Amino acid sequence: MPSDLSVGELAARAGVPVSTLHFYEAEGLIRSWRNAANHRRYDRRELRRVAIIKVAQSVGVALSEIREVLDRLPRDRAVSARDWAEAAAPWREMLSERITLMTRLRDQMGHCMGCGCLSVESCPLYNAEDRLGRTGPGPRRWTGTPEQRA
Repeated sequence: MPSDLSVGELAARAGVPVSTLHFYEAEGLIRSWRNAANHRRYDRRELRRVAIIKVAQSVGVALSEIREVLDRLPRDRAVSARDWAEAAAPWREMLSERITLMTRLRDQMGHCMGCGCLSVESCPLYNAEDRLGRTGPGPRRWTGTPEQRA
């Protein structure tokens, strides 16, 4: 089995369009080289990078944040579990915060938008006299301080 892949092979194996690979490459997230026939070739290790990008994007991680993590990974050898753990460490807290927010959204969606709007019958119970509206804009019950979320 060859150690490199054509752009079409990488796209098929990664489950993304060729145009996505071109975009990722233009953004510096993956790398290729040209063979003697001037065809784009990718190291198989780029599959892992594409997988990381796809999963991270699916949970809302920005490309700039993905790039920061990918830039910490070695390019000259296979990525080890330790390499990945060290590179991805900054995501731990950010993802935990997102999980907390998504859980809160799921649990409160049916009865509270968290906005302090007083437009729903139950708002006076959750936000008497719109006290949350005085603490700042947006859904304070979801994105505000721990005291506002209580």
